[in-house]
Amino acid sequence: MDKACKNCRLIIAQGELCPVCGGTALTSKWHGYVVILNAEKSEIAKKLEIRVNGTYALSLAE
Repeated sequence: MDKACKNCRLIIAQGELCPVCGGTALTSKWHGYVVILNAEKSEIAKKLEIRVNGTYALSLAE
């Protein structure tokens, strides 16, 4: 099951370390996702404060 980083919301398929922020706080309780292909030009990435291309969870459940 994919996990999402609690710090930056990047969805991670394997491992226990986020490659974007280096965080180790991961959760399998997330809902919805957005795929960012060009973080520099994407208006959605700017609104979500995403600076690195990837797949990100839209919300994390506690």
